[in-house]
Amino acid sequence: MLTVPRRGAAIVMNSPAGQMAICAALICCASQAHATEVDTAIVFAVDVYGSVDPATAYLQREGHAAAISSQAVLAAINRSRTGCIAITYVEWSSYGQMRSVIPWTHICGADDAHTAASAIRNGGNKGLGCESICQTSLSFAIDGSVTLFRSYTGNPANKIIDISANGINNDGLPVEQSRLRAIAAGCTINVIALPYAMPGIRIDLSQYFADNVIGGPNAFVMPLASPGVYASALRQKLVREISAADPIDEVLSNPSDPSYSPRL
Repeated sequence: MLTVPRRGAAIVMNSPAGQMAICAALICCASQAHATEVDTAIVFAVDVYGSVDPATAYLQREGHAAAISSQAVLAAINRSRTGCIAITYVEWSSYGQMRSVIPWTHICGADDAHTAASAIRNGGNKGLGCESICQTSLSFAIDGSVTLFRSYTGNPANKIIDISANGINNDGLPVEQSRLRAIAAGCTINVIALPYAMPGIRIDLSQYFADNVIGGPNAFVMPLASPGVYASALRQKLVREISAADPIDEVLSNPSDPSYSPRL
């Protein structure tokens, strides 16, 4: 049974001590899953920076909800050794700003998946702007996700941080440091790049994610050509993560992989 935490509770702190406090708060509201053995645990870390307008927010909510409850993902879960995965869904923007939408929850079948999907649709960001000044702290999203894994009661073989974002790290600690901490904690960081970059971005965002953000075993970036493919791309991404399937087309791999070659 899914238990959804109090919605709309954002914690804003901008100091090292504040980061520890928000991590403790995340543990409090996102560690509600009962002990169940799973092969894969996933933190969905969703960007809600001010440039995420209502249309993009809908894309993220509906895309995650549809992917989690899709037949392809449910089949991948069913084929796994334990027949279950664990997920939690959080939204983030600046350093110190993270909100739990779904606490740690086990998906072991269609009923669990549809309950989680409903919680995302109802409780996820609506793209109405930030309550305070907000930036994009990918580093905080990663560090917060690592803290969430520390709160999880099981010992999954695969710990995946699934980031959905449309901008570069422009707040908080350097993202490369956070990436190294996550890898050291046994996590894999994957990114799905939103089709609309935040204002002022003039670089190849997918390549930026590949060079600076993703890391860990079999890490990859899923670039998107248009909004219409977000849900299907996310579905493919989840199937790959859950089933350790062969690499899918049109992804950028982990730069630590010997086969990785940056595009020039």
